[in-house]
Amino acid sequence: MTHAEARGFYEQVLNMTADDTVPSRLYFHCGDVIVALIDWTIERQDPTFHPTPDDLYFATKDLDAAYDRAVKAGAQITSPIEDRAWGERSFYCHDLDGNKLCFVDDTTLFVGRGASWS
Repeated sequence: MTHAEARGFYEQVLNMTADDTVPSRLYFHCGDVIVALIDWTIERQDPTFHPTPDDLYFATKDLDAAYDRAVKAGAQITSPIEDRAWGERSFYCHDLDGNKLCFVDDTTLFVGRGASWS
């Protein structure tokens, strides 16, 4: 996906404006974490593109709205909103480049503590 397409996709899905203070990068400030999208046509550090091997998780206050935004932005939904066996309510999708994303209802976010198996 082009830099402009990435911006449109992530601004819509994350429901926030990109920080574009660096011309070759888009930053999305997600709490204590910054998601950076790099324009490899400008930064030729690695000419080969590889989608993320694992899901990038986002906790959200309104999972249904996040799902609707993802669908409208063109995300490939790989698993609809469901209550997972580990207690989370979430959905999984791929962005336009095939990067794996998961959106979790922040009221059900499992952080590895308190479960019988943890």
